[in-house]
Amino acid sequence: MHSNKPYTDFSDFLANYFKGKVQKISVNAGFTCPNRDGTKGIGGCTYCNNQTFNPDYCKPNKSITAQLEEGKIFFSRKYPSMQYLAYFQAYTNTYADVDAVISMYEEALSVDGIVGIIVGTRPDCMPEALLQYLAKLSDTHFVLVEYGVETAHDSTLKLINRCHSWAESVNAITGTAAAGVLCGVHVIMGLPGETEDMMLQTIDKLCQLPISTIKIHQLQLIRGTKMANDVESGIYSVPLWSAEQYIDLCCNIVKRISKKIAIERFVSQSPDELLISPRWGLKNYQFTNLLLKKLSSTIDD
Repeated sequence: MHSNKPYTDFSDFLANYFKGKVQKISVNAGFTCPNRDGTKGIGGCTYCNNQTFNPDYCKPNKSITAQLEEGKIFFSRKYPSMQYLAYFQAYTNTYADVDAVISMYEEALSVDGIVGIIVGTRPDCMPEALLQYLAKLSDTHFVLVEYGVETAHDSTLKLINRCHSWAESVNAITGTAAAGVLCGVHVIMGLPGETEDMMLQTIDKLCQLPISTIKIHQLQLIRGTKMANDVESGIYSVPLWSAEQYIDLCCNIVKRISKKIAIERFVSQSPDELLISPRWGLKNYQFTNLLLKKLSSTIDD
C-alpha cells in the first residue's frame, strides 16, 4: 500500500501488516553499549547524548510494563482503539545475556495491546541465538530490527568512535534478512568530513541491501558531547545547513530510494536546551510538509 507521496512512509509500511492505527512506544530497558562499557571503546559515539530522544515516561528505573502502560495512556486519549509496538530504543537493545534480553522482549509482548517489537541496536551486537529467537518470534508477531549504521564510510565510523565497520553493517543486515526478520537502518547526514557525494553513496549502498525501512537524521550538535567539544576546539567542522539546504539534500535522497523501502523520517528533534545546531525551529511534521512541497515542485518542473 502506497500513499500519493513520492516515497513510502512508515505508516504506509505498517499498513502492510496491520489494519487500523499502530503507534510505537519507546522503552528504555537500561541497556548500555559496547563502546561505552570498555568492551569496544569508552565514551560512546562522539555525537551521542541519549537524553535527546527519550520521552518523559521512558525511564529505566521504571519497569518495561510500567513504561508501556504509561505510553499507552499518553497515546490512547487520541485513538482509543490503537495497537502498539514496543520500541526498545535507548542504547544497544541486544547487548546483554541473551536469556535476559529475551525476557525483556517477552515482558513487553505480555502487555495488553502490544502487537510487536522494534529493536534498536548496533550491527556488531546481534548474537546468533538472539537472531534465531527473533526469527521464530516473527512467525507470530511483528518484529523489526533497526541497525544504527550511520554511514558506509569506515573513515567516518572511526572518527565518530562507532567502533564497528561498514562490513559488519552489511553482515548484520544480510544475516537478519536471511533469517526472515524485517530489517531497518538508521543513518546520519552531515557527519564530519563527509561530502554530499559521500552521504549519497551511503544511501546507494544501503539501497542495494535487503532493508525494509530507513531512518535518516540530520546531524545534531548536542551540548556536552565530544563532537561538540571537537567542533568548538576547531578539530573539524560540521555542515551548517539551513533547512532549505537540507531539504534539497533530502530531495536527492528520496529520488534514489525505491518505494519498496519505507523512509521513516528525515529529521530528529532534540530538546532545545541541549541543541547547539542546527536550530531550524521546525517540528518534524513541518519539515516533512516543506519537503513534500519541494518534491512536488521538482516533479512538476
